[in-house]
Amino acid sequence: QVQLVESGGGWVQTGGSLRLSCVASGRFASIATWAWYRQNAGNGREFVAAMSSGGGNNYADSLKDRFTISRDDAKNTVYLQMNDLNPGDAAVYICSAQVRLHLGRPTTTYWGQGTQVTVSS
Repeated sequence: QVQLVESGGGWVQTGGSLRLSCVASGRFASIATWAWYRQNAGNGREFVAAMSSGGGNNYADSLKDRFTISRDDAKNTVYLQMNDLNPGDAAVYICSAQVRLHLGRPTTTYWGQGTQVTVSS
C-alpha cells in the first residue's frame, strides 16, 4: 500500500510564500509522475502542476509564473514552491503520484489527503 502525506500548508498574508511537500511511503518501484491539485469550497479539483520522472513539467497557465514544482526521488518527495500568494490561492492542496509498483508494470495513481493553505488579505 502506498501512502502520500502532504505538509507545509498554513496561513500566510497576501504576497507571502509557502513550500508544500508530499512524501510517498510504502513498497513500490518508482514514481513516474507527481502532480499537485487544489480544491476549495464550491469548486472542483483544479490542476496546479505536474512533473514527470524525466524532469519535464507543466503548470496551470494562471500559476506558472508564481508556482514551481520539484521532486527529490531519493526522498520520494515532491515540492510545490508558491510565491506571491493571494486570497484566490486559498484551498486544500492535494498531491497525487503515478506509482509503478513493480518494474515493467503499469502505474497506479494515488492521492494524498491534502494540506490547507489560507491566505489573508
